[in-house]
Amino acid sequence: MGLEAAATQATADWSEQYSTAAAWWVWALAIALTSALALLVVRAMLTHRQYKVRFALPEEGRRRVEEAVAAAERRTVGEILPVVLGRSDRYPAANLVCGILFAIAGFLIAWAIPVRVEPLAYLMVQLGSGFLGWMLCRSLPELRRRFVPPWQLSAMAEETAAHEFFRQNLHNTRERTGVLLFVSLFERRVVVLGDEGIASQVNDKAWKELNAVILEAAARGALAEGLCAAVERMGAVLAEHFPWQEGDRDELPNHVVVRAE
Repeated sequence: MGLEAAATQATADWSEQYSTAAAWWVWALAIALTSALALLVVRAMLTHRQYKVRFALPEEGRRRVEEAVAAAERRTVGEILPVVLGRSDRYPAANLVCGILFAIAGFLIAWAIPVRVEPLAYLMVQLGSGFLGWMLCRSLPELRRRFVPPWQLSAMAEETAAHEFFRQNLHNTRERTGVLLFVSLFERRVVVLGDEGIASQVNDKAWKELNAVILEAAARGALAEGLCAAVERMGAVLAEHFPWQEGDRDELPNHVVVRAE
């Protein structure tokens, strides 16, 4: 009986010593991870509006871009169509990763608190924290974007741009001179796709500077201004290689396609 009591006491002493030694690094991890996640959430809340197409490109801005398209097409047989999407994909894996990080943060906080916590309580804290992180990530685009690798953002924007090119019938112009100016707000990507007639005469490098023009304008809340400048430059390039000809007519409407996704 004496040996059993001694063993029990030794185990208790070891557990107490381990818990005390472990507390500092558990608290450090909990504070660091929770602080980082809190900062990301606050930043995402402050930038929430810039990912919404109705705020990024309101009706007045759309009219300005449409006027710019009409002016550019008066100088060329090319057909320019701007398409602005809120996002190119929903990225569900990003929500899951964010939820897992929130669950870990919740677990660390529960572990660090110097109060006896039952295993079921740990589980409930993790599930609650994880669900909170998942919901926040679904609701806040800037937060979700933090958990998507850059290569995936580019790949999804390019894939969606290709779909839009055919969806908007840019491949059906008589001289194969349709040009898509695609902007995806969530991905912060600009893609310019020209039909066969355009691609045979205009090098992709001619469109590279349009990316910086549009993204810089979008970052300061002037997406319409950036699109107008880009359309004007596109018109100048197209007029050089595909000048307006007598009898040319609009094959596509001079409008801006705007959708959430």
